Amino acid sequence: VGEQVTLKCSFKSSSPITESLTVDWTYRPLTGGPMETVFHYQSVAYPTTVGKFKDRISWVGNVAKGDASIAIQSPVMSDNGTFICSVKNPPDV
Repeated sequence: VGEQVTLKCSFKSSSPITESLTVDWTYRPLTGGPMETVFHYQSVAYPTTVGKFKDRISWVGNVAKGDASIAIQSPVMSDNGTFICSVKNPPDV
């Protein structure tokens, strides 16, 4: 709680890394409910502009090195839940 946390995500792809590569991070609260997209990356970072993670997520990955990690600033207990990292590098998924 209170300290920046890094959510690590690494990937391997059989296709060359191009601008078509996308990373999507989704979140579902521990209490259940709908999944929400909290971060999108395609050449540049697109952190969410709505919801509880607004202005708190930053890109710390490096797709050239197979890293799609993000960081969350000032985490609180209510952020607890399931975070899913999804990387697509057409035609490889």
